[in-house]
Amino acid sequence: MSSLPPLSPEQLVKPRHFELRMGLIFFTLFVPLGIHLPYFPLWLQAEGFDAEQIAVILAAPMFLRVVTTPLLTALADRASDRAHVYVALMVASVAASAGYFLTPTYAIVLAVSLALSVVWTPHSPIADSLALSGVRRFGSNYASMRKWGSISYLCANLAGGFILSATGAQAVPMIIFVAFGAALVVGLIAPRLGRPRRASPLSAADIQQSAPKLLNAYFLYFSIGVGVITASHAFFYGFVSIYWKSIGIGDQVVGLLWGWGVVAEIGMFMVFTRVFGSFSVVSIMVMAGIGAIMRWIAFPMIWPLGLGISGFFAVQTLHAVSVALVLIGLQKMIGETVAEERTGAAQGIAYFSNGFFTAVVTLMSGPLYDRFGVDGFFAMVPIALVGLVLIGLAARSAPQRRIGR
Repeated sequence: MSSLPPLSPEQLVKPRHFELRMGLIFFTLFVPLGIHLPYFPLWLQAEGFDAEQIAVILAAPMFLRVVTTPLLTALADRASDRAHVYVALMVASVAASAGYFLTPTYAIVLAVSLALSVVWTPHSPIADSLALSGVRRFGSNYASMRKWGSISYLCANLAGGFILSATGAQAVPMIIFVAFGAALVVGLIAPRLGRPRRASPLSAADIQQSAPKLLNAYFLYFSIGVGVITASHAFFYGFVSIYWKSIGIGDQVVGLLWGWGVVAEIGMFMVFTRVFGSFSVVSIMVMAGIGAIMRWIAFPMIWPLGLGISGFFAVQTLHAVSVALVLIGLQKMIGETVAEERTGAAQGIAYFSNGFFTAVVTLMSGPLYDRFGVDGFFAMVPIALVGLVLIGLAARSAPQRRIGR
């Protein structure tokens, strides 16, 4: 393996208030997502789009970004400074999000969503790359910086619900536009660290160089299994807000329900090491898959059984199992079995798997919701089961040493 490029004297100097600046970047970075994920489908429905059209508008950008994001993160790796690329992409995101102010025809909204996806999705891996450079060079604490992203996502869920309860879904494009504007302003203070010594987590250059050594049965079965279990959440992400509104649940409560899932996820992050640290990655992923199956079986039954809003809060607690354990389990698998110099490529391949399968299931979810309504959740059960089978196949082919040496 070739040695890492040397650091210049300037790169050895820690930027002032590095952790604070990165914390602010993560905080503003996740606000648009905290609005877009729960409330963008409500805006689409308010504009008269049917379930199939909503599914296409949500799914098409997912297919596109699994191709474009590695290319743009590779561009950031080669730039004189990743912060410049981050700011440029944020400027493009502000401009693209303004497209939602145009007359919202199906063609225009789809085109704007595709364009926005290209320039929006690389924000997070580039910010991660900057933060991880700080960890390697200056001993910064990644978790203390990244936690502000989770906090802001939760705040956006809650605040969005309160704002929409007063304004209606028509305010969604404006909120997203303002959120990107705030992220751009904060992005201007991003620490300048020069080029990275390692490729960004999703960089095409890293994937191209390292992927051949990762193409073994264990890694592929595990990554695809994780992608399929993750994809079983596509119906939830695309249509749960529309369903909750259809049964009379207000925007404020919708925001609280989304926020409760994030709280449960953060809670799992806090207790994982103490409670699940000794479990194997296969056991962790099996628990995640079972949690997803329980969630999709229970969801359509809450309202008919008269369990009310408290029942939805209870089911949302399973987010800690079906989502948080997947995130933790994947990184645990990579950390235990993939050589350090291959971890970026491993994360990139896992990202591709998650994105591709989620896009496929999102595309299916429109016709499912259009025909079956909330009962479409039952169709997510066999998808999660397929993911569990793949995890089982991965267990049978587990390596005895690190991959990529």
